[in-house]
Amino acid sequence: MGGIDAQLAGLRNSVSDSIFELKVLHEAGILAPVRPDKALRMGSTFVRWGASPATGIATAAIHYPHEIAVVDERGALSFERLHRRSNALADSFAALGIGHEDGVGIICRNHRGFLEATLAAAKLGASALYLNTMFAGPQLAEVTRREGPKALVYDQEFADLLEGVDDSVHRIVGWGEDDGEAPAGEATLEQLIAAGAESDRKPPPDKARFVILTSGTTGTPKGAQRSSPDGLLAIAALVDKIPFRSRQTMMIAAPLFHSWGFFHFVMSLPTASTMVLRRRFDPEGTLRAVQESRADVLGAVPVMIQRILQLPDETLRRYDLSSLRIVSLSGSALPGELAIEWMDRFGDNVYNLYGSTEVAYATVATPADLRAAPGTAGKPPRGTTVRILDEHGRELPGGEVGRIFVGNDMSFDGYTGGGGKEVIDGLLSSGDVGHIDAGGRLFIDGRDDEMIVSGGENVFPREVEDLLADHEGIAEAAVIGVEDAEFGQRLKAFVVRGDGAEVSEAELKAHVKANLAAYKTPREIEFLPELPRNATGKILKRELLAREAQQSA
Repeated sequence: MGGIDAQLAGLRNSVSDSIFELKVLHEAGILAPVRPDKALRMGSTFVRWGASPATGIATAAIHYPHEIAVVDERGALSFERLHRRSNALADSFAALGIGHEDGVGIICRNHRGFLEATLAAAKLGASALYLNTMFAGPQLAEVTRREGPKALVYDQEFADLLEGVDDSVHRIVGWGEDDGEAPAGEATLEQLIAAGAESDRKPPPDKARFVILTSGTTGTPKGAQRSSPDGLLAIAALVDKIPFRSRQTMMIAAPLFHSWGFFHFVMSLPTASTMVLRRRFDPEGTLRAVQESRADVLGAVPVMIQRILQLPDETLRRYDLSSLRIVSLSGSALPGELAIEWMDRFGDNVYNLYGSTEVAYATVATPADLRAAPGTAGKPPRGTTVRILDEHGRELPGGEVGRIFVGNDMSFDGYTGGGGKEVIDGLLSSGDVGHIDAGGRLFIDGRDDEMIVSGGENVFPREVEDLLADHEGIAEAAVIGVEDAEFGQRLKAFVVRGDGAEVSEAELKAHVKANLAAYKTPREIEFLPELPRNATGKILKRELLAREAQQSA
């Protein structure tokens, strides 16, 4: 009987999930009435291709062929043109010998070439490997050697970084300077698109795969491979939390190579939303683009809205952001006071997603969550489980700090170099520690590998960093643990003063002592003009540790 009961429970859950998907996606306009002939073509496409970006662009091209898919610095492309151009590029990739078991590296800023290369790879069933535009030459060479892509699509501004890349890798210019020609022996995306056939392709034997690199804030970036999902529950669960709707306009400021920028690209396809892209982030330029496009959505990382809010007040007043319904943030910690400052000025439109390259998403904080509990990471969407476990894998009660474990259908398939994150009872470690409050909201206390043991006391830097950043004289702060003969480790803070502030080290230490336990007070505070960050705004603590080691040598 136990087996039958389990089967019935599974069937009930499956039916419940299907009803949930239909309800949410219908309300969002993703499942909308359509002409029978178009419905048949779209249904056939989904059955053949599954939940792939290739399906997304093909169905959008069927439903809204002449609507604008993307606007970048070279103009606009309709869904039909983006679909046909990516078909042609896939045809040319195939002529280069790229197939479903191969990889296509992409080191491009936010523009149409990134989208076309991704879609072409998906139509071949190839792996798209997203490379950080802030890589140095040796990093790029190391990652391409480890991941082994057959082709590399690159913006010409990164040409000098390719010196260490193996000569066997096809080099394709994604964005040339002033529409210049590609170097001898290479091609541009435009040339490959012009040479390829625009007709629809047959589905590949394997699902599309994507390799997104971990942030590498404390070490070498790893390749995290993820396949296209089997169904629509993942999209429905997020749309239930973040109210994306059909036919919106999305200003995607977050880098497309990062999982958060990539998420907005993927979300734009089933919603048939227009993507507005700019190659480089500029605070005022982003405001201008939102105003001119009447964007409904701004997809960004927290440091971007921080830099926008640092603009002079007269500049902020110059732009009309009343069209924004969603400011969706992820990629790094969102300080509570930053979310409140934004919402006080521009309205309650901030949605903050917590996740990682490995677990995908874990929780979402809505504007109501952020008002009620500033700094929270929010609550899990449907279909996601979040638990706080101790060092023995036992679940901790509410309020206690422990390791965060997450379970959903979007977890990664493992690192491309082998291995993965720790798994307990089917749940994957996020790599962070945190706690859950009485309202069921998650708070992130720090990285599980960043815990500092000073004089026998455990300290997670996040609490100290947030307190320092809250000081009116400080713009941002980072805390690390350094070797100490007496205490094992001691805390050292690196801080950036706000414009015109003259706050001293003694004043900051007194500020920490007045608000936290004495053992959490940094023994040293070093003032810097800026903190080292990666392209998504995460502070690179490995560079701060290297700086400290060099000073101590």
